[in-house]
Amino acid sequence: MDYIEHIAKAVEFIEQNLADEIDLAACARACGYSQYHFLRVFKEVSGLTPAEYIRRRRLSEIAKRIYQDNEYVSEIAFAYGLNSREHFSRAFKAEFGILPSEYKSAQNSLNLCEPLSFNTEPFRVLPENVTIQDFSLTVYKCLGDDPPICWNKYNAKRLSLRLSGGKICEDFGVSSRNNPENRLDYFIGIRTEDAVGDVSGTQEITIAGGVYALFRTPIATHANFVNTIHRTWEYINAVWLRESGYKRRDGYEFESYTEQSRAFSEKIFIPIDEK
Repeated sequence: MDYIEHIAKAVEFIEQNLADEIDLAACARACGYSQYHFLRVFKEVSGLTPAEYIRRRRLSEIAKRIYQDNEYVSEIAFAYGLNSREHFSRAFKAEFGILPSEYKSAQNSLNLCEPLSFNTEPFRVLPENVTIQDFSLTVYKCLGDDPPICWNKYNAKRLSLRLSGGKICEDFGVSSRNNPENRLDYFIGIRTEDAVGDVSGTQEITIAGGVYALFRTPIATHANFVNTIHRTWEYINAVWLRESGYKRRDGYEFESYTEQSRAFSEKIFIPIDEK
């Protein structure tokens, strides 16, 4: 479609000028639209306003450089026009749920905003069916935040090591649909047998045994790991469950990963029954 080609030109202009002051009127001119039409079409295509997209892209590029470089965080932020340390810290925390200093220390994977692309290749992940036995997890309940923000806080505060008493363990993210309240309940923690440290503020949940579809997310990088997880979940929900001969079984769905491994691939378990 013509508007995709035109918005792609605006995205290219934004990427070329990400470290400079970006005038929205100039973005509109880059794609041959009036400013009003550009704002409307960009939001329709991306789900974000141009200003939101530019802010998220800048914060994402700053996060990449914090992870990769030994520069001072304030110098990196300054390079992208964020001249106030306080303003930058607030913006970073609003986006990722943790402070830049916490991220620099933990270096966990963040949900970064990548350049808007219109040439996405088909995504496919084939599962294997596995049978597991009941097991127990000691977990923190995610309160009010989206799962990626919960993971950021969990990793930045090193809660896995707190639970385990300092031992590196596999971490689990567990989701359950709360139908009465129309929300997703989410929990993060470790196996109860490994939880020999400080377990204050936690609860135990039992993962029921049975047959699960086990998906392994494609190997990713630190920068695109969280996006790869999201794409895998989208594929499961929108494609695989519709096309496979299986349906969701009631019970917890969960994902597991060892953050310190830096392997950038996780396992996703979906309880299933044949249709």
